Amino acid sequence: MSDDSGITGHARSVVVTTICCLAGIAAGVVSTAYVGTGDAAATSTTAVLVMGAFVLVQYPLYKVIGVGDFGVKDNLYVAFMTFTLWFISYTVLLTSEVGF
Repeated sequence: MSDDSGITGHARSVVVTTICCLAGIAAGVVSTAYVGTGDAAATSTTAVLVMGAFVLVQYPLYKVIGVGDFGVKDNLYVAFMTFTLWFISYTVLLTSEVGF
């Protein structure tokens, strides 16, 4: 069960999960730096747009690595994992009022 790049199914899963998690954490940090941690930042939709941009940026990266060719389930997984890690990291940074 390997594609043209020689990545097996398990290695593919590990690569996708790692990139999703790191992208989510990076999106949380960038959201904090760009939007801030004040009261208005907690209701800003700009932070969600930053997270969405991090989801979209992953797909060309997967193509370069050779892990492309996703189905619906894979796309939902990428979006969910990125959102989850973004939500956790951004919430922690908002509640601790970290400033960059």
